Amino acid sequence: MTYSEEELLEAKRQIDSTLHKLRETVKTLERKENPARCRAQITLAERRIQAFTIAVSLIEGELEKLSAASS
Repeated sequence: MTYSEEELLEAKRQIDSTLHKLRETVKTLERKENPARCRAQITLAERRIQAFTIAVSLIEGELEKLSAASS
């Protein structure tokens, strides 16, 4: 499936926003009095961060392809 540059840029913007929120969530959970109680939530957030980071990388690759094709 092909996406327009605008769609890719908006998807990247949304993912970047979610990544920022997830990173802040992890920091907050790790600062809690007993972070071991939040281990499951921390692990889930870290896995989501990894998945979204991969998605951003793939989007950036597609944007590079579009840029090269239009040059």
